[in-house]
Amino acid sequence: MAPLRCTQKCLWLVPAVLVLCWFWIQDWRVDSSRLKSETVQPQWRNATNSEALRRNLKCRLSEWCDAETLFAVTQHNAPLGSVLRFDLDRSTSHTVDAHSFSLFVKEPPVPPHLSSCAVVGNGGILKNSGCGQEIDQAQLIIRCNLPPLTTDSGKRTHIVIVNPSIIEKRFKDRKGAKLLESLSVYNRSFIYMPAFSSRTGIKPSFWAAQTVADASANQTVLFAHPEFLRRVSAFWAARGVRVGRLSSGLFMLTLALSLCDQVDVYGFWPFPHGPDNKTLSQHYYDNVPPNSYHTMTQEFKLLTQLRDSGVIRLQLGNCVGAEHEPRH
Repeated sequence: MAPLRCTQKCLWLVPAVLVLCWFWIQDWRVDSSRLKSETVQPQWRNATNSEALRRNLKCRLSEWCDAETLFAVTQHNAPLGSVLRFDLDRSTSHTVDAHSFSLFVKEPPVPPHLSSCAVVGNGGILKNSGCGQEIDQAQLIIRCNLPPLTTDSGKRTHIVIVNPSIIEKRFKDRKGAKLLESLSVYNRSFIYMPAFSSRTGIKPSFWAAQTVADASANQTVLFAHPEFLRRVSAFWAARGVRVGRLSSGLFMLTLALSLCDQVDVYGFWPFPHGPDNKTLSQHYYDNVPPNSYHTMTQEFKLLTQLRDSGVIRLQLGNCVGAEHEPRH
């Protein structure tokens, strides 16, 4: 009978434990309903603490990732005969020869300190936002995967991250004129490619770089240093973001946090409906509906944490003072 008496005494603990578990789960999750309704910066933030957090994160990123030196492969950090070990396919490496060396820039192309950066994703939340003018005011503007430039996304660009798979998909015929035309809208910008992540990335990346160089185009192709990509992944993994492969968006954000005093983030939202509960398209430049409900990823949770601590400004609604077309 003793076990029965113990069970009866302890029955009251069950609902208490369930309640505690519920609160723990809610704390772990990002509150999507709060995010959807909150399109402005939280009011409780202390500006002094936010500045201290920004400086601390920038310092730690500098120590850990060294974007100033390793952001791109250069003739200085990858001399002839050196070996670049791929960050994803670690069993594969590339020994720098005369051809690849000729495609590397001589020195790091990005200044070590900038006042403001805009990291622009391609999410449908940017459509009809009227944020283009605001984005164009940033000192450094980073985009992803050759998006069209609109009044919502802005017209200025300094860095475009392009996955080699995009080159394979859009330029299978290897017609250089087609690539050059696609890049021309980005004016004097850097085309940033992770050529040394896997063995399938080298050929399309080298082809793109050679095509741009031969045409003396306004753009310059940069290759992401695999050591930088490795360090960025390790940095965020140590802070709880453990995924198979970080998104291009988080790599863009890490670069901006490493270089810039103020970082504004646009076009990132993993829901099929915007803060106004209207249906969003997959991208700001198309009318394709989302394929499925986007889960709240660890990366977006990180964005909201950085936003709430004042390290970044995460734009989740229309930009102030802009005229907008109604969403359908």
